[in-house]
Amino acid sequence: MFGSYIKIAIRNLLRFKVYSAINIAGLAVGITCCILILLYIYNELSYDSFHKKAERIYRINTYLKFGDTELNIPVVSDMMGQLLKQDYPQVEEYTRIYIQGGVKRVKNNGINDFNLEHNVAFVDSTFFRVFTFPTVSGQTNQILNEPNTVVITESIAKKYFGTVNVVGRTIETDDQSRQGRALTDNGGVFYKVTAVIADMPENSHFRFNFLFPMVSLDYNSWGNLVSMNFHTYLLLKEGTDYRELEKKFEEYNDKYAMPYAKRFLQVKSREEFEKAGNKIEHSLISLTDIHLYSKRAQEISPTGTIEYVYIFSAIALFILLIACVNFMNLTTARSANRAREVGIRKVLGTNRKSLIIQFLIESTLMAFIAVLLAVNIVDYVLPFFNDIAGKELQAGNLYSSSILVFLLLLPFIIGIIAGSYPAFFLSRFMPSEIIKGRLSKGSKSSGLRSVLVVFQFATSIILITGTIIIYTQLNYIQNKNLGYQKNQILIINDSYSLGNNIDAFKNEMLNVSGVISGTISDYLPIPSERNNSAFFKEAGMVSESGLTMQRWIIDYDYFKTLGIELSEGRNFSQEFGTDSSAIILNQTAVKQLGYQNPIGQKIYTWVIGGRLVDYNIIGVVKDFHFESFRQDIGPLCFVPGGSDAVSSARSQYKSTGLTSFRINAASLSTILKEAKAKWKNMSASLPFSYRFLDESFNEFYKADQRVGTIALLFSALAIIVACLGLFGLATFLAEQKTKEIGVRKVLGASIPSIILMLSREFIKWIIIANIIAIPVAYYFMNKWLEEFAYRIEISWQVFVLAGCIALVIAILTVSFQAIKAATANPVKSLRYE
Repeated sequence: MFGSYIKIAIRNLLRFKVYSAINIAGLAVGITCCILILLYIYNELSYDSFHKKAERIYRINTYLKFGDTELNIPVVSDMMGQLLKQDYPQVEEYTRIYIQGGVKRVKNNGINDFNLEHNVAFVDSTFFRVFTFPTVSGQTNQILNEPNTVVITESIAKKYFGTVNVVGRTIETDDQSRQGRALTDNGGVFYKVTAVIADMPENSHFRFNFLFPMVSLDYNSWGNLVSMNFHTYLLLKEGTDYRELEKKFEEYNDKYAMPYAKRFLQVKSREEFEKAGNKIEHSLISLTDIHLYSKRAQEISPTGTIEYVYIFSAIALFILLIACVNFMNLTTARSANRAREVGIRKVLGTNRKSLIIQFLIESTLMAFIAVLLAVNIVDYVLPFFNDIAGKELQAGNLYSSSILVFLLLLPFIIGIIAGSYPAFFLSRFMPSEIIKGRLSKGSKSSGLRSVLVVFQFATSIILITGTIIIYTQLNYIQNKNLGYQKNQILIINDSYSLGNNIDAFKNEMLNVSGVISGTISDYLPIPSERNNSAFFKEAGMVSESGLTMQRWIIDYDYFKTLGIELSEGRNFSQEFGTDSSAIILNQTAVKQLGYQNPIGQKIYTWVIGGRLVDYNIIGVVKDFHFESFRQDIGPLCFVPGGSDAVSSARSQYKSTGLTSFRINAASLSTILKEAKAKWKNMSASLPFSYRFLDESFNEFYKADQRVGTIALLFSALAIIVACLGLFGLATFLAEQKTKEIGVRKVLGASIPSIILMLSREFIKWIIIANIIAIPVAYYFMNKWLEEFAYRIEISWQVFVLAGCIALVIAILTVSFQAIKAATANPVKSLRYE
């Protein structure tokens, strides 16, 4: 019996080749989209889950409110991990990561020139007791506890040595000498390779290539319980509820952090500290939640967002449902052709149950073919999708246990969902009604089909609207007045490596044709990892008069080069010898400090060693955007390069430094050639690298741009799949009205009037779809825009545009069948049965 069902199903597929091809193609496109999104979501949800003890690993976060400034950061003091392990038995182990800018200049034991390597970290010897990374060469149980050693990844081993068997060999860095380190002839440092690990997976929230031991870290604030610079992870004992440990953090702060803070602040207790409007809190976040749920500044790598997972999950579901709806519509569209078949089989004794099974087997067979086709399409388009999504998804992931089970069940799920309505619809035809020609009378007014088309286009309109709003917001970011000029700024990276030659390099470049101005600085106004310091209006360090803000080291030409404007006061100048202790604030810092006339006022802070220094405010710059548009403009201050305080800060924060030039783009090739030559002349062994300020700015929003591109791609595919269903319904309607069209033409009806008659119902459905889609799209896109402190306002024109796009596409789709029916020979139409 089952074999006969299969034979009949295959014969019907071959008999109705065009309909079968359209049906399978629509399903295949929908399933392809679903699989691609499923791979994307699977990757997002799998971050850091490969560690054997992942479910017991938690990172400590810090929330700090000081004055009007709030910091939500994933770092704590260097002492917190070991003190928690010492005092609380729930903590089995801890490990710390210190990034120090994440770069280091490295070469192979003097053989080749230095390379500027990124993804560098200092870690504790407990790192491999907490995290799981496979070893390629050497052992990880007795490493990272001695200075002058390093663990590298497989790709780095091959890059510098051509093999992974490099345990015992050495790399050289240009670190300054430190007691206990082995020096090279160049004054650099040798590090012995003690292990090679496999490259860290793409679905990890950190991907380091070099792991140096914490005992080699040259850090100037060891033991400072209020200095937040270390990413600290706790391995909790089995059965521990992390929320119970979180409750102990207030006790920890009372015991350790507040007594340390009292040495600098005029407060007697935590209560007094909080009464002044300040707060310090710690919390835990699961390792596997960091990528999707942590939106803090100073993350080791850019994080994702769970909202995008929800959005793409909904898109995958809707596109799959649209494809299933198409199947229903296309099947019912050829119902008249199969009516006689159903009538004859019923007359011959076939019961309705057998007919339903027959139609379900046909739909499942087509779904099975569509799944096979979709898997092959995914294998072909996956590299292209990876480029768009910025992922490293592998086709082999399709055969992981969870996805493979889904793919095996998918044809049956689709077959039942998509085939159930046609099966019950076709199997209920009565032979007497078919013989009397009343099939159309009982079929033409299906409310369910109307609902399905409305659902299809409502979904498509929501996707179109979302795509338009995402691109409008990104365009707003690109074109908003940032408060500085980001175009035509050439950045030379790692400029502090030039040492005393840095000023000479800048001055020589200013003589190159096409270079307009130049500046040396620690930071530029693009989102990056920076540090915050506490400043006070009074030397007594009263907490009520303080705030935390970033401190940037700049030279005299910084504001001129970047086009940043002063609102009052003056710039740093070599003509004023006292400017070594001068400071410039932005407008937000002035507002939060409460100054009415800031020029000439004093501001105080600590430097390394607990020494109090004071600055004289000489100027105020207009606020400009230096963080993400998701954040309000925060307080910021500038100090001139060369002062003692700056030297201390540079030593502590290990900034690599930047030299930036405003250039004439027409002379770019000449400028780059000259810059590289001068760099090599001043530092032959150090790598030369450059970038552009506008490109670095755009890089920060690449994740959102990728989401916009993906949304655009799937919106287009959703429209295409929806149009296939609309084409099926137009065909169905044209079949039902064949005789009516013939009569109308005989009576003198024009072709445009017949086209309008056939299109009117579809236009009504699209209008209803717009009415449903607009509030839904507004709600979800408004929620997305709430993540931005600086955002567009959603205008009604967006919804009109999205609705018009859907309407035009629908009319064009329907018009093809309508024109075909309207131009048919009326004699043939009247003979049609």
